[in-house]
Amino acid sequence: MTKMYQVSTLQALALGYSKSVITVEELLQHGDTGLGTFEDVNGEMIVLDGHCYRADENGDVVEAEPSTGVPFSSVAKFVGGRKFELGEIGSIEDLKDRLTLKIEENFGLNSMHMIRIDGSFRKVSARSESGYKAHHVTLKAALSKTQRDFFFENIKGTLVCVYYPDYMDGINAAGWHLHFISEDKLFGGHVFDIDMTAGVVEECKITAIEIQLPREPGFDTYALKNASQSEIKSVEQGKK
Repeated sequence: MTKMYQVSTLQALALGYSKSVITVEELLQHGDTGLGTFEDVNGEMIVLDGHCYRADENGDVVEAEPSTGVPFSSVAKFVGGRKFELGEIGSIEDLKDRLTLKIEENFGLNSMHMIRIDGSFRKVSARSESGYKAHHVTLKAALSKTQRDFFFENIKGTLVCVYYPDYMDGINAAGWHLHFISEDKLFGGHVFDIDMTAGVVEECKITAIEIQLPREPGFDTYALKNASQSEIKSVEQGKK
Protein backbone atom coordinates (compact mmCIF):
# COMPACT_ATOMS: atom_id res chain seq x y z
CA MET A 1 0.00 0.00 0.00
CA THR A 2 1.32 3.44 -0.98
CA LYS A 3 0.45 6.33 1.31
CA MET A 4 0.15 10.05 0.63
CA TYR A 5 1.79 12.13 3.33
CA GLN A 6 0.36 15.63 3.47
CA VAL A 7 1.52 18.59 5.50
CA SER A 8 -1.39 20.81 6.65
CA THR A 9 -4.32 21.54 4.31
CA LEU A 10 -4.80 23.69 1.25
CA GLN A 11 -7.57 25.56 3.07
CA ALA A 12 -5.08 26.62 5.75
CA LEU A 13 -2.51 27.73 3.19
CA ALA A 14 -5.16 29.62 1.21
CA LEU A 15 -6.15 31.54 4.34
CA GLY A 16 -2.54 32.47 5.06
CA TYR A 17 -1.16 29.77 7.36
CA SER A 18 2.34 29.60 5.90
CA LYS A 19 4.39 28.88 9.03
CA SER A 20 6.69 25.88 9.14
CA VAL A 21 5.02 22.65 10.22
CA ILE A 22 7.95 20.28 9.58
CA THR A 23 11.36 20.56 7.92
CA VAL A 24 12.46 19.36 4.49
CA GLU A 25 14.55 16.70 6.21
CA GLU A 26 11.48 15.35 8.00
CA LEU A 27 9.38 15.55 4.84
CA LEU A 28 11.79 13.38 2.87
CA GLN A 29 11.43 10.64 5.47
CA HIS A 30 7.82 10.25 4.28
CA GLY A 31 8.17 10.49 0.51
CA ASP A 32 10.53 10.76 -2.43
CA THR A 33 8.15 12.36 -4.95
CA GLY A 34 5.69 15.24 -4.65
CA LEU A 35 5.17 18.96 -4.47
CA GLY A 36 4.35 21.83 -2.14
CA THR A 37 5.82 25.13 -0.97
CA PHE A 38 8.15 26.51 1.68
CA GLU A 39 7.77 28.65 4.81
CA ASP A 40 6.21 32.04 4.01
CA VAL A 41 5.37 30.61 0.54
CA ASN A 42 8.97 31.26 -0.44
CA GLY A 43 9.07 29.40 -3.74
CA GLU A 44 7.58 26.28 -5.33
CA MET A 45 8.60 22.80 -4.19
CA ILE A 46 9.39 19.86 -6.45
CA VAL A 47 10.29 16.55 -4.78
CA LEU A 48 11.80 14.04 -7.20
CA ASP A 49 13.92 10.92 -6.72
CA GLY A 50 14.31 11.65 -3.01
CA HIS A 51 15.55 15.23 -3.46
CA CYS A 52 13.64 18.39 -2.55
CA TYR A 53 14.10 21.34 -4.93
CA ARG A 54 13.04 24.97 -4.60
CA ALA A 55 12.10 27.08 -7.61
CA ASP A 56 12.51 30.78 -6.79
CA GLU A 57 10.56 33.74 -8.18
CA ASN A 58 12.60 33.67 -11.38
CA GLY A 59 12.14 29.94 -12.00
CA ASP A 60 15.70 29.14 -10.97
CA VAL A 61 16.06 25.90 -9.00
CA VAL A 62 18.31 24.94 -6.11
CA GLU A 63 18.17 21.97 -3.77
CA ALA A 64 16.45 22.98 -0.53
CA GLU A 65 18.39 22.94 2.71
CA PRO A 66 17.30 20.13 5.09
CA SER A 67 16.37 22.66 7.80
CA THR A 68 14.02 24.65 5.53
CA GLY A 69 10.47 24.89 6.89
CA VAL A 70 7.49 23.33 5.10
CA PRO A 71 3.94 24.69 5.65
CA PHE A 72 2.21 22.61 2.94
CA SER A 73 3.18 19.61 0.85
CA SER A 74 2.04 16.27 -0.57
CA VAL A 75 4.62 13.51 -1.00
CA ALA A 76 4.64 9.74 -1.42
CA LYS A 77 7.15 6.95 -1.75
CA PHE A 78 6.75 6.46 -5.47
CA VAL A 79 6.01 2.88 -6.46
CA GLY A 80 5.79 2.75 -10.23
CA GLY A 81 2.68 1.17 -11.66
CA ARG A 82 1.37 1.54 -15.17
CA LYS A 83 3.71 3.12 -17.65
CA PHE A 84 2.64 4.56 -20.99
CA GLU A 85 3.73 7.05 -23.61
CA LEU A 86 2.05 10.26 -24.72
CA GLY A 87 2.55 12.08 -27.99
CA GLU A 88 1.92 15.74 -28.62
CA ILE A 89 -0.17 17.50 -25.98
CA GLY A 90 -0.93 21.14 -26.76
CA SER A 91 -2.26 22.39 -23.42
CA ILE A 92 -2.46 21.58 -19.74
CA GLU A 93 -6.20 21.01 -20.03
CA ASP A 94 -5.61 18.40 -22.73
CA LEU A 95 -3.01 16.72 -20.51
CA LYS A 96 -5.33 16.69 -17.49
CA ASP A 97 -8.11 15.18 -19.62
CA ARG A 98 -5.79 12.44 -20.87
CA LEU A 99 -4.54 11.63 -17.38
CA THR A 100 -8.07 11.58 -15.96
CA LEU A 101 -9.17 9.21 -18.73
CA LYS A 102 -6.27 6.90 -17.93
CA ILE A 103 -7.08 6.66 -14.22
CA GLU A 104 -10.80 6.30 -15.00
CA GLU A 105 -9.99 3.32 -17.24
CA ASN A 106 -8.43 1.68 -14.20
CA PHE A 107 -11.32 2.62 -11.84
CA GLY A 108 -9.18 5.13 -9.96
CA LEU A 109 -11.20 8.36 -9.78
CA ASN A 110 -11.88 8.02 -6.04
CA SER A 111 -8.23 7.31 -5.21
CA MET A 112 -5.26 9.64 -5.08
CA HIS A 113 -2.51 9.46 -7.68
CA MET A 114 1.09 10.58 -8.01
CA ILE A 115 2.28 10.70 -11.62
CA ARG A 116 5.62 11.64 -13.14
CA ILE A 117 6.00 12.54 -16.78
CA ASP A 118 9.49 12.66 -18.25
CA GLY A 119 9.18 14.53 -21.50
CA SER A 120 10.21 17.08 -24.08
CA PHE A 121 8.39 20.39 -24.22
CA ARG A 122 8.12 23.18 -26.73
CA LYS A 123 6.95 25.40 -23.90
CA VAL A 124 6.19 25.25 -20.19
CA SER A 125 4.35 28.22 -18.70
CA ALA A 126 4.92 28.43 -14.97
CA ARG A 127 5.14 30.63 -11.91
CA SER A 128 6.84 30.91 -8.57
CA GLU A 129 7.14 33.52 -5.84
CA SER A 130 9.32 35.01 -3.16
CA GLY A 131 8.48 34.85 0.53
CA TYR A 132 5.82 36.99 2.18
CA LYS A 133 6.11 37.27 5.96
CA ALA A 134 2.53 37.86 7.00
CA HIS A 135 -0.13 35.61 8.45
CA HIS A 136 -3.90 35.69 8.07
CA VAL A 137 -3.14 37.27 4.68
CA THR A 138 -4.69 35.04 2.03
CA LEU A 139 -2.51 33.15 -0.39
CA LYS A 140 -4.09 35.01 -3.30
CA ALA A 141 -3.29 38.38 -1.71
CA ALA A 142 0.30 37.34 -0.98
CA LEU A 143 0.86 36.03 -4.50
CA SER A 144 -0.49 39.27 -5.95
CA LYS A 145 2.62 40.91 -4.45
CA THR A 146 5.23 38.18 -4.91
CA GLN A 147 4.26 35.96 -7.86
CA ARG A 148 6.18 36.05 -11.10
CA ASP A 149 5.18 34.27 -14.31
CA PHE A 150 7.72 32.89 -16.75
CA PHE A 151 8.11 30.22 -19.42
CA PHE A 152 10.69 27.74 -20.62
CA GLU A 153 11.09 26.84 -24.29
CA ASN A 154 12.47 23.73 -26.01
CA ILE A 155 13.27 22.02 -22.75
CA LYS A 156 13.38 18.50 -21.35
CA GLY A 157 12.26 17.75 -17.85
CA THR A 158 9.79 16.14 -15.47
CA LEU A 159 6.24 17.01 -14.52
CA VAL A 160 5.25 15.90 -11.02
CA CYS A 161 1.48 15.56 -11.04
CA VAL A 162 -0.73 14.99 -8.00
CA TYR A 163 -4.40 14.04 -8.24
CA TYR A 164 -6.94 14.33 -5.42
CA PRO A 165 -10.57 13.25 -5.92
CA ASP A 166 -13.41 15.76 -5.72
CA TYR A 167 -14.59 14.68 -2.27
CA MET A 168 -11.21 15.68 -0.78
CA ASP A 169 -11.49 19.27 -2.04
CA GLY A 170 -10.18 21.61 0.66
CA ILE A 171 -7.73 19.10 2.07
CA ASN A 172 -6.02 19.65 -1.25
CA ALA A 173 -7.04 20.94 -4.67
CA ALA A 174 -9.47 18.58 -6.36
CA GLY A 175 -8.16 17.27 -9.65
CA TRP A 176 -4.63 17.71 -10.97
CA HIS A 177 -1.82 19.89 -9.58
CA LEU A 178 1.44 20.01 -11.57
CA HIS A 179 4.98 21.22 -10.92
CA PHE A 180 7.89 21.09 -13.39
CA ILE A 181 11.64 20.68 -13.04
CA SER A 182 14.09 20.65 -15.95
CA GLU A 183 16.25 17.63 -16.69
CA ASP A 184 19.37 19.50 -15.53
CA LYS A 185 17.59 20.57 -12.31
CA LEU A 186 18.19 24.27 -13.04
CA PHE A 187 14.65 25.50 -13.79
CA GLY A 188 11.13 24.84 -12.56
CA GLY A 189 7.91 26.04 -10.98
CA HIS A 190 4.16 25.62 -10.62
CA VAL A 191 2.74 24.78 -14.03
CA PHE A 192 -0.28 26.42 -15.59
CA ASP A 193 0.21 25.50 -19.24
CA ILE A 194 2.33 23.20 -21.41
CA ASP A 195 3.07 22.33 -25.03
CA MET A 196 4.57 18.84 -24.92
CA THR A 197 6.06 17.01 -27.91
CA ALA A 198 6.33 13.60 -26.20
CA GLY A 199 6.44 12.11 -22.73
CA VAL A 200 6.71 8.87 -20.75
CA VAL A 201 4.14 8.63 -17.97
CA GLU A 202 4.52 6.54 -14.82
CA GLU A 203 1.58 6.23 -12.44
CA CYS A 204 1.46 5.52 -8.71
CA LYS A 205 -2.03 4.87 -7.31
CA ILE A 206 -2.45 5.88 -3.67
CA THR A 207 -5.15 4.53 -1.35
CA ALA A 208 -4.16 5.92 2.07
CA ILE A 209 -3.35 9.35 3.47
CA GLU A 210 -1.66 10.72 6.59
CA ILE A 211 -2.11 14.41 7.36
CA GLN A 212 0.28 16.25 9.67
CA LEU A 213 -1.59 19.28 10.99
CA PRO A 214 0.26 22.24 12.53
CA ARG A 215 0.83 21.75 16.24
CA GLU A 216 0.99 25.37 17.40
CA PRO A 217 -2.14 27.09 18.81
CA GLY A 218 -2.28 29.75 16.08
CA PHE A 219 -3.49 27.14 13.60
CA ASP A 220 -6.76 26.87 15.52
CA THR A 221 -7.55 30.56 14.94
CA TYR A 222 -8.20 29.89 11.24
CA ALA A 223 -11.78 29.20 10.12
CA LEU A 224 -10.82 26.70 7.44
CA LYS A 225 -14.30 26.26 6.00
CA ASN A 226 -14.23 29.95 5.02
CA ALA A 227 -11.47 29.37 2.47
CA SER A 228 -12.64 30.71 -0.89
CA GLN A 229 -12.87 27.95 -3.49
CA SER A 230 -12.81 30.50 -6.30
CA GLU A 231 -9.57 32.01 -4.93
CA ILE A 232 -8.02 28.55 -4.61
CA LYS A 233 -8.97 27.77 -8.20
CA SER A 234 -7.51 31.03 -9.51
CA VAL A 235 -4.26 30.42 -7.61
CA GLU A 236 -4.02 26.86 -8.95
CA GLN A 237 -4.48 28.12 -12.50
CA GLY A 238 -1.60 30.53 -12.05
CA LYS A 239 -3.68 33.70 -12.15
CA LYS A 240 -2.85 36.62 -9.92
